[in-house]
Amino acid sequence: MAELTAEAQPLEGSEATAILERARAVVDPEMRAAVDSLPGSLRRIARYHFGWEHADGTPADGSAGKAIRPALVLTAAGALGGSRARERAVRAAVAVELVHNFTLLHDDVMDRDPTRRHRPTAWTVFGDADAILAGNALQALALRLFAEDPHPASAQAAVRLTECVIELCAGQHVDTAMELRSPTDVSLAEVLTMAEAKTGALLGCACALGALYAGADHEDVEALDAFGRQAGLAFQLIDDVIGIWGDPHRTGKPAGADLAARKKSLPVVAALTSGTPASAELAELYALPCVEGDQEAVERIALAVERAGGRDWAQVEAADRMARAMQELSRAVPEPESAGGLLALAEFVTRRSS
Repeated sequence: MAELTAEAQPLEGSEATAILERARAVVDPEMRAAVDSLPGSLRRIARYHFGWEHADGTPADGSAGKAIRPALVLTAAGALGGSRARERAVRAAVAVELVHNFTLLHDDVMDRDPTRRHRPTAWTVFGDADAILAGNALQALALRLFAEDPHPASAQAAVRLTECVIELCAGQHVDTAMELRSPTDVSLAEVLTMAEAKTGALLGCACALGALYAGADHEDVEALDAFGRQAGLAFQLIDDVIGIWGDPHRTGKPAGADLAARKKSLPVVAALTSGTPASAELAELYALPCVEGDQEAVERIALAVERAGGRDWAQVEAADRMARAMQELSRAVPEPESAGGLLALAEFVTRRSS
């Protein structure tokens, strides 16, 4: 359940930037209205999380995120059903963004992340229980949007989003359980499957919901789901690379936090299973207890991951996943002009540097 926190932004005026701006313009008012319907205490936490308020309740102009997932919903609907379908899919786009932020609130508690979007996380300000409850409320709001939506696809969309949430939770459960296992007792296939559930599932669901609201047939819905999943895996691979070698000033998160916590991210597991001398060294380092603030140890681990091929593997695998995503997209939207928006968004989330 990872957030798309792109470091390298597209050039001003690029297609992806324009799509995201249009999506945010139509989604934000509906999302604010949904959040404002919450009881006062939950509303305050949610508004803080979205960057709309400071902790004391005064207005803020912080970022509510890039709107990648709602943009995928709207762009998929437009690609298959035109502007009318895109307009009718706004509630579905808002629902996906609410679910995404439900996962972020919970993730931050479970991972003990101190910052998100360059400000303290909700749990550090309001406490674990309130952050969890606010996340639960956002998920409920998402389902209420579908219940109130007269669109004929709303019921099917609600089922699909619910199944996606279950998959997200299952992926998070596997991830949590995996952290208790020995570093050498985790396979690369396991971690890839877990990453698809945690990250790829919601991107795929977003694309599939757009297809449903466009009245697409089953094959096209599934192809767009697969497109989003593969693009999501490409994103996660690059995000894991950035999590180890990225610039904290650009990501808003401390570099090497996953290494300090001995997380079994994709580059780490690829390095651990490489069979190289560096992989044995990495296994020894990962078996040592984490000492808070020991940045030197984190740097040694990062170097071992790189020497064992983890960074190179992740970058090559990300390119392969993007190629698969393009194949799936061409199945559902064979016309390049119609597919251009989805392609631009997929490139946006994966074209980043560490």
